[in-house]
Amino acid sequence: MLKSISVIKRAVAAGVALAAAVSLAACGGGKSGGSSVSLPDAKYTVPKDSPAWKADKSKNNTLTWYVNADWWNKSWGQDLITKQIAKDLNLNVVFSTGDDTKLNTYFASGDLPDIVTTFDANSQAVKTAPQWALPLNDLAAKYDPYFNKVASKDTLNWYKAKDGKTYGYPSYSNTPKDYKSGMIHPTTAFVIRKDVLAALNGADFKTPQGFEAAMKTIKEKFPDLVPFGFNDFSGGNSSLDATLQDMLGVPITKAGKFYDRQQDKDYLTWLRALRQVHADGNISDDSFADDADGFKEKVSSGKYATMLVNNFVSSGTQLQTWASAHPDDQYVAVDGMESTEGHKPTLNQAGMSGWSINFVSKKAKNAAKAIQVFEYLLSDYGQMLTNFGIEGQTYKKNADGTVSWTDNANKVRLDDPEAWQKEYRMGEFVLFGHDRYKALNKDSFVPAIWQMQKWGQSYLKPQYLIENIDPDASTPESRALTAIRTNWTTTMVSLIRAGSDSAFDSTLTKYQKFLKDNNIDAINKIRNEKITLNAKNIEQ
Repeated sequence: MLKSISVIKRAVAAGVALAAAVSLAACGGGKSGGSSVSLPDAKYTVPKDSPAWKADKSKNNTLTWYVNADWWNKSWGQDLITKQIAKDLNLNVVFSTGDDTKLNTYFASGDLPDIVTTFDANSQAVKTAPQWALPLNDLAAKYDPYFNKVASKDTLNWYKAKDGKTYGYPSYSNTPKDYKSGMIHPTTAFVIRKDVLAALNGADFKTPQGFEAAMKTIKEKFPDLVPFGFNDFSGGNSSLDATLQDMLGVPITKAGKFYDRQQDKDYLTWLRALRQVHADGNISDDSFADDADGFKEKVSSGKYATMLVNNFVSSGTQLQTWASAHPDDQYVAVDGMESTEGHKPTLNQAGMSGWSINFVSKKAKNAAKAIQVFEYLLSDYGQMLTNFGIEGQTYKKNADGTVSWTDNANKVRLDDPEAWQKEYRMGEFVLFGHDRYKALNKDSFVPAIWQMQKWGQSYLKPQYLIENIDPDASTPESRALTAIRTNWTTTMVSLIRAGSDSAFDSTLTKYQKFLKDNNIDAINKIRNEKITLNAKNIEQ
């Protein structure tokens, strides 16, 4: 219920954001595109083949930067990373943070900060960006052509608006080239404690029947453990929805059209298997009620014999806690929960849309310095700084192209985590971050997940076609899809907890009727239109 209320609030907020953005465009006057804004000339000679910040010698520059997340660290110039940025760019940044309500207040007032960062590529704030943000193409041409050398052409095309210009640039935007590079790691795996794996002596986790039998054997040999665990439901549908579908290689489209993976025969076969595992007492009902802290506490104490884990990086601290205390019993990834139809796993990572999306607003008082910030943080220099600090002081380059911490920096990292965060801020300034840089230093990740990353590397496959294909917020189709997703969460749990196969079938039939009653055909029509558009953007 609380989750449903939260979803509705976000939908309402998005509608308010749209109205506010339109109001802002009207207050600003002129056309909705960036071309309606006259950019003043640069106060420096604009270089063509080098970063503009090196040519800009102006002093006492200040930018305001709003980040739509209360957790963002607003400090500036108090740590090694932001001190260096401030020095290089001759820049002071004043951060402000908040939620959608505060963002809407900015829109309504028309008094936007210089830089705005949001976290939902499908939000109305992003979709109406031409009304309130400056086109990055124009800013680069006017003030910093080097931006086009460090920004990904694929990513710029992905965020291109109808007017042909790009207004926002994301963090963690993984292009086809990135996926092929081997520098993007998977974050999903079926894992098992090493002592359990040894005791089961070749048990079958790959087939539904073998999985059911293996869970029974685990319960017999390790009665104090929960045979099978999965992520909590607080951030979505646990790891039993899209994560399991990815493990099974369930298609995302068929014949270029949206494919309902939740009704895929292969997936439903495995849900039936999980129903039997639950009926056998080998899935704990607590797992459906645990929040994120509850799940992580059980990971850190090794309570689960096996787990299907989505984003094991976010549980890295807990996995390492268990591995450090029980090195012979640490969790390892193995082949498990495989397709009954011969599909290979298609493990997804961040796609082209990325995570945070950054904009320069039309109200920016120093748009030249703002685009310099974008170029700086996207460049190799900026990425190395924000991830690893200063060469020779905190990191060193190795002959194979990787990097390692210096002895002094590594000592602080291992012995004084608080100082590492406050004084160094290493790997935290991530609003323009990218996975491929973290991969340069294996110590960017805890040792407990290294084997998991290696196991899934060959299974990575992006899902570009179905990114951001939901109906626009505040539309009837969007409200219907919210209801469908809420219903599916309870349906999926009910399917697994069903007392019999007939009860499973009855529950599934009710869900299928709910889809029809909530206009699923209209929703899928919109999805298909957006899939077609995504396909065109990928081809550019």
